Formats: sequence, C-alpha cells, structure tokens
Amino acid sequence: MSTPNGVTVIEGFVPVIDLSARRTDAGRKAIAQAIGQACTSSGFFTIVGHGVPENLIDRMCTTTREFFTMPDEAKDLVAHRPGVSGFRRMAGSTAHSLDKKTPPDLCEVFSAHVTGNLTDEERANLGDYWASWKLANVWPEEPSNFADTWREYMMELTHLAADLMRLFALALELKEDFFDDIFDRHVSSVAVNYYFPQQQAPLPGQLRRGEHTDWGSLTILYQDTAVGGLQVRHGSDEWRDVPVIPGGFIVNIGDLMSLWTGGRWVSTMHRVINPERGNTSSRLSIPFFYLPNHDAAIDPIGSFADGETPQHLGATTAGQWISRKMQKTFSADPSDYQSAD
Repeated sequence: MSTPNGVTVIEGFVPVIDLSARRTDAGRKAIAQAIGQACTSSGFFTIVGHGVPENLIDRMCTTTREFFTMPDEAKDLVAHRPGVSGFRRMAGSTAHSLDKKTPPDLCEVFSAHVTGNLTDEERANLGDYWASWKLANVWPEEPSNFADTWREYMMELTHLAADLMRLFALALELKEDFFDDIFDRHVSSVAVNYYFPQQQAPLPGQLRRGEHTDWGSLTILYQDTAVGGLQVRHGSDEWRDVPVIPGGFIVNIGDLMSLWTGGRWVSTMHRVINPERGNTSSRLSIPFFYLPNHDAAIDPIGSFADGETPQHLGATTAGQWISRKMQKTFSADPSDYQSAD
C-alpha cells in the first residue's frame, strides 16, 4: 500500500485507488499518476472514495434486479426491437467482436443511452450508420421507479466519468480539459447484465460473457455481489480474477484510449466465467460505457499524434468503430441493424 500526497493506493495487477483527495491539486496529481501506471499495465483499476451516493447504487441494483426477476412476458413488453433499445433475452456474443465464434453469452441485458430521450430527428443525426445510441429508450412501467433511477444513475456516472477523463489527461501530461470537447455530445450508455441461474450445463466455449475488449474510452463497472466471475487476461494465456471491493467501482479503459495514446495505454481482454456446476446463484453487473462524440476522430492525440492509426481498423471515427464492434456482437440477429432513422 502506498499513500502519496494522502492518496491511498493498494497496489496490484488491478490496483485500488482512493479518489477522496481529488479535490486538491496535489491529490489530483497523485491520483493521475496512479491511474497512468494502471493504464499502462493491466488497463484496469478499482476506485473507492468516488462520491457516488450509496443509496443511489442500492436503488439501481434493487430496482434492476426486480425487473430481471419479473415474468418473461412482463420483460418482453420492453424488448429491444428495431428503433428501440431495452431488454434483450439473448445478450449477443461479445467474443464475436473479435471475430471469435462462440455460442451466445449466458446473460440477459437491459440497455439505455443518454441520447435515448432525444427526438427522432436529433438521434438520426448521430451518424449515417446503424448505432445503438440512435435508438429510443423504452422504460418498463414496473418497477415504478425504474426510469427515474436509471436516469439519475446515468447522470451521476457521467459526472464521475468526465472527471476521470480529466485525470486521464493529467496522467498523459495533457491539459486537464483536453478531452472536454471530445465528450461534449457524448453517446454513453448503461447496459446491465443479469447473469441468471445456470440450471443447465453451458455449451462448449459458452461463458457468461465471452472474452473481449471494451470499445470506447472507459467503462465504470459496479457488481452487486461478491460472487465474482470477472477475469482479466495477464500476458498471453493467464487469467486473473478481479476481486469485488464493497462500495467500489471497477474502471477499465477501452480501445479508443489505446488508439488515442498510440498503444501506450492498453485495452485489456477480459471475460466473465461461469460458476461452478451446482452453483445456481444469479449475478448483476452494471457497466457504464463512457462513449465520446460519435464523430470524434480515433487518431493518436496530443504528444502521441506522431503515431499512425492502423489502416486495418476500417474506421476513422469513434462512432464507426463502436458500431462495427456492436454489429459483430449481435451478428446472429441482422434485424437489429435496420435503420432507426
């Protein structure tokens, strides 16, 4: 454990960083240094002292779990369909985003975007291609506080993510507000994974979430139990468990941060494994994906601008990159990509 400038850091492959001191210049500098070290090694770290109200997190977990444990016919009233986001009984196959063919992931999902309450005309301007942030949000009538809780949670996590990006800028020796203009029209989302009890043995190669990297800038993940299951790859073939810290969020960077830093920061492979046979517990995880403006460039930035963007990406903007990854994830259902315009 180290405590530079009063900032507590529990070192490790996935370090724990206390954000409590981020209100002071010295504290921000020390926190940024710890974040930079994590992002150049595992690409993962856990934050505590983040300031997100505990009662909001509890309400988010309680109301969302209540939704997922409702009868199927009730959940199907807000099922994902062309032009509308919402509930998915089959959550796609995340390994497909890396062109790895696996059976569908063993979880259900409910998703919503910060752009989901814009008008149809406003959403149509968010890229000339299929993209989930162009879909309207749809909210269940039960639980009655579902929509309000989700909106409040997205707003609170947006504030936290924006400050983390400012700390990222400090860690990269950029001006603290460097990323502000890249996120002033952000298309971020919450996509809650419900890992239902596994009553049957999974198919060969089937996981709760297949191995993948995240596609955006950063992800802020909350897990509601200590059951675990999240693993991060270390090296080429070793997988390490990510411990659940009560009250903490797990943060990891995505492909865009790796691209923007010319590969200096790593977007690390991770997965969610199945429980041991006979363990029929369920699990809830709540990732908030902080996604930049859809038309943000993916070229290296700042002092990394001398680097070259690999030509094989086939995308020049953040929106194109994320959309391509998402379409691969749900490639088994091409109807998802009908125009939402």
